[in-house]
Amino acid sequence: MIKAILIFNNHGKPRLSKFYEHYNEDTEQQIIRETFHLVSKRDENVCNFLEGGMLIGGSDYKLIYRHYATLYFVFCVDSSESELGILDLIQVFVETLDKCFENVCELDLIFHVDKVHNILAEMVMGGMVLETNMNEIIMQVDAQNKMEKSEAGIAGAPARAVSAVKNMNLPEMPRNINIGDISIKVPNLPSFK
Repeated sequence: MIKAILIFNNHGKPRLSKFYEHYNEDTEQQIIRETFHLVSKRDENVCNFLEGGMLIGGSDYKLIYRHYATLYFVFCVDSSESELGILDLIQVFVETLDKCFENVCELDLIFHVDKVHNILAEMVMGGMVLETNMNEIIMQVDAQNKMEKSEAGIAGAPARAVSAVKNMNLPEMPRNINIGDISIKVPNLPSFK
């Protein structure tokens, strides 16, 4: 099971942290610092697996990571997970980010954190891997983006209606509004403008 997913830059600044076990905020920050120190001091030509830090569970857990440009992608997993499977999952995650953001960079993770979390949620939920097919993940993320855009149109309708009424340039305020058999008396209201 995946216990945590961390992304931080070469200076140890966290760009994404997702914990699948409950820790208080101070402990999470200590785990991020400890993980950065364990991963960043390793040479580029060594294995991408190492024992977890003392705060995350010691030798019962493994840190599996990849270093891309200025970012470290680190998955903390228990002994039931395959190291090579998690390395492949990291690769799929990075390639999916790359397709969604067209050459993903650190700033994309900072300014589009909600979208990154949505992509991650399509892949991993509750510490369990849900999907590894990049095309399926992208299709689900695109569907979610379309739904958000259509909901934004609905949510903006009242504001557009008020704006349209304000721009009608009525010579005076109507006192009675008749719609079919319904007659509505409008109270004295201040001007729209």
